Amino acid sequence: MTKKLDRYFLSCRDYTVSGKEFDLYWNEERDILQTFPVPSSSELPGYYKSQDYISHTDSSKTLIDKIYQAVKSKMLQKKLDLISSFSSGKTLLDIGAGTGDFLALAKQNYWRINGIEPNTNARKLALDKGVNLSANKNTLEPEKYDAITLWHVLEHIPNLEEEIESLKSLLNIDGTLFIAVPNFKSYDARHYKKYWAAYDVPRHIWHFSKEGIERLFSQHNLKLVKTKPLVYDSFYVSLLSEKYKGGNFKFIKAFLTGLKSNILARRSKEYSSIIYIFKQA
Repeated sequence: MTKKLDRYFLSCRDYTVSGKEFDLYWNEERDILQTFPVPSSSELPGYYKSQDYISHTDSSKTLIDKIYQAVKSKMLQKKLDLISSFSSGKTLLDIGAGTGDFLALAKQNYWRINGIEPNTNARKLALDKGVNLSANKNTLEPEKYDAITLWHVLEHIPNLEEEIESLKSLLNIDGTLFIAVPNFKSYDARHYKKYWAAYDVPRHIWHFSKEGIERLFSQHNLKLVKTKPLVYDSFYVSLLSEKYKGGNFKFIKAFLTGLKSNILARRSKEYSSIIYIFKQA
């Protein structure tokens, strides 16, 4: 995707690490947003060095931390049930595995697991749970998987086209790919605009719509077979967004915005975050 083909969409700030402003550009043909400028490969790891980046920690210090951990715990079994319903075998690769909770649960349920997590601290926390994660794909043994999962990971990956081809090459012929990403066409995204926490620039390089992600994967002969909403995400993202806005009554406003987003999405299907389920075409 080249910047000259895109048009300006929005500017928003990195509230987690740097405080810098970044622009989002919209590729209308693909219906995907891209963050600009994208930090270099040497700069990007520095944008993850924060205790506020909770997917690399098991922190439960603040109210937002506690809500995140509670929701994560509730969703782990639902995610495992989902992948089990689409998979005939039990080999699993989780990319962007964080601190390993999902793989730990899968292991307890007799899945043969592998996982990738670039962050050193997160890998150490996973190892304490009996989950040995690789730093990248290069250290994986050659293998095909029945299920590959990326829970809020695809939006972080710089080389999008290469990654999709790599994922496809790792799938069994009847394997299933599960991709969870935020949806920039949800009500909460439109409501919060530049404060919408799921833009999370520059860690989120890409920002997807339902149409955009289906078009993207179809170009790689991966067929969308089902979508599932992540209804809790609208509440958590709204709470973070209210924090970034700096207003009063954050919890009440966030709850009402998250609730409205889910209610409107029952008709529009534009949920705050969505799981996309793909099979090889």
